[in-house]
Amino acid sequence: MTNQKHLFSIEDGITYLNGAAYSPTLKSSVERGVEGINLKAVSPFKISGKDHFTLPEKVQKLFSKLVNIPDYQRVAIIPAVSYGMAVVANNIHRLPNISDKKHIIQIQDEFPNNVYAFDRVCQIHALTYKTIAKPDVLENRGKLWSEYILEAISTETAMVVMPHIHWIYGVKFDLVVISKRCKEVGALLIIDGTQSVGALDFDVEKINPDALICAGYKWLLGPYAIGLAYFGEFFDDGVPVEESWMHRVESDNFAQLIRYERAYKPKAQRYNIGEHSNFILMPMLEDALSKLLEWGVDNIQNYAQSITQKPIKALQELGCWLEDEAYRANHLLGINLPSSIDNQAFTDKLLSNKIVISNRGVAIRVSQNIYNTEEDLWTLVDILKVSL
Repeated sequence: MTNQKHLFSIEDGITYLNGAAYSPTLKSSVERGVEGINLKAVSPFKISGKDHFTLPEKVQKLFSKLVNIPDYQRVAIIPAVSYGMAVVANNIHRLPNISDKKHIIQIQDEFPNNVYAFDRVCQIHALTYKTIAKPDVLENRGKLWSEYILEAISTETAMVVMPHIHWIYGVKFDLVVISKRCKEVGALLIIDGTQSVGALDFDVEKINPDALICAGYKWLLGPYAIGLAYFGEFFDDGVPVEESWMHRVESDNFAQLIRYERAYKPKAQRYNIGEHSNFILMPMLEDALSKLLEWGVDNIQNYAQSITQKPIKALQELGCWLEDEAYRANHLLGINLPSSIDNQAFTDKLLSNKIVISNRGVAIRVSQNIYNTEEDLWTLVDILKVSL
């Protein structure tokens, strides 16, 4: 795979290593979005009844192909990860033997959405958070952290809520073995795939989560305020967050809408956000997903490895620490700077040189994609050299 920066709307002169915060947008996706604005603004009479459903179904099928979901009807269109987590929170009461469950397992330094979503649930069902701390050693930290999570899962676990890739440290968790353990004890496994899906292989059939929830504006290369979620069999007869007419059987029959059909569409379709047809965001997301499938996620991950391998070695020689390669991905790096370097001061210095990364307090986060080159990473190395 070769560099694809020419396809993106990135400001000239900027070295953008911050895809884990926001991805830049494909030029073709921008064009699709503008077309959608004009459709609603100038030609609303061209919007037919079937247009409310045709493109969303195509997007669901594209996402299904991306993460190996056999049935696209298990994919819901959501506005944000918080919405997907709200669906989970709305249905935890349906878990068999919920009265015997004692805790929800989370990991240290989790993204806030995945914590706040279950505060009320914990109060209602007398559950507590069981937070699995990151190991206090650096050697084999990623491996040990997955093992700690695995050891904590018991028959008292209601669910495990965790990411595939840690949003700060870049740690890659062993979801296959964690999922197997969850099934053994009757616990749900809820995965936030926001920092992995689109840049790292995720196989729903292999991992078998109960839910996979993804924001669209990071590695899926989509616009803000739209995302996608997989909901497994546990959620088939669940309680949606909202009651939209579009969730219902035969809702595409506009002449019969006042018959007030109470039956939901199958599987995850009851969890779609209202107005999920969004004539601006939906075409943009469809364009981005199509491009990801054309490139291939494995090719994207391999490309990220090819441009980071040598600069990472140079960073390590300068005193930086990164997770072992076996327990991290190549698109998102959590880097511990030498103790003499202040994270925020270094981040600011990079920005003054038009190099964009994220400071996440306990580490800096460097996140690259196919719009980057190896030279982009060397600019970061060069700034660190003069900062020491």
